[in-house]
Amino acid sequence: MPTNPSVHMQHLCIRITCEYLEMPGLALTLPQATHLWSADAESCTKALEWLVASGFLRSAGGTYRRDSAGYRAA
Repeated sequence: MPTNPSVHMQHLCIRITCEYLEMPGLALTLPQATHLWSADAESCTKALEWLVASGFLRSAGGTYRRDSAGYRAA
């Protein structure tokens, strides 16, 4: 898992995590994610990739979705 993200990145990751928990089956492309969370592409990419590295999300074919195995705590 990556090292500690900035406070801004932590807030974005929490927001993204909450959305995925509230909407099972949510699958978003980067453009959809940036629009949904009103985030720039760089910040959104970093947050999504951090969540992929943590095991919460997975990425396939440019789409980010919840890992079916669930969250692996660090």
